[in-house]
Amino acid sequence: MSCLRKRLAVGVAVTALAVGVFSTGSKVRLVGFDLGPTEVQAQNLGQRNVFGYVVDADAKPVGGATVFLKYLKTKSIRSFTTQADGRFRFTQVNMAEDYELWAEKETRKSAVKTVSQWDARKEFECDLKLK
Repeated sequence: MSCLRKRLAVGVAVTALAVGVFSTGSKVRLVGFDLGPTEVQAQNLGQRNVFGYVVDADAKPVGGATVFLKYLKTKSIRSFTTQADGRFRFTQVNMAEDYELWAEKETRKSAVKTVSQWDARKEFECDLKLK
């Protein structure tokens, strides 16, 4: 083996040891670098509650409005009819998924709000204003 080839082989071996790359037969593996879950993954484990009030243009509570929570991955929709005080609540909303939230009553509809997987709050409070 020439001197240049020996230096190259030694350089590759040292680099492999420095980063923890080892060859076992036909497989190459990286060892010693288990960093665990990323911060975003760690935040988004579990369930959250999504709640709030449906109000009209004058900020008065609207009872009997229907609030929709749409799971964007499957397009499935959960609904809740507000109480007399305009209150709504969805429990067991997966924190690792994205949702859309809006309210309707008769011909009026609120703006669509996003419940994002990037939001780490376990209690997501949002008021919906009917137009």
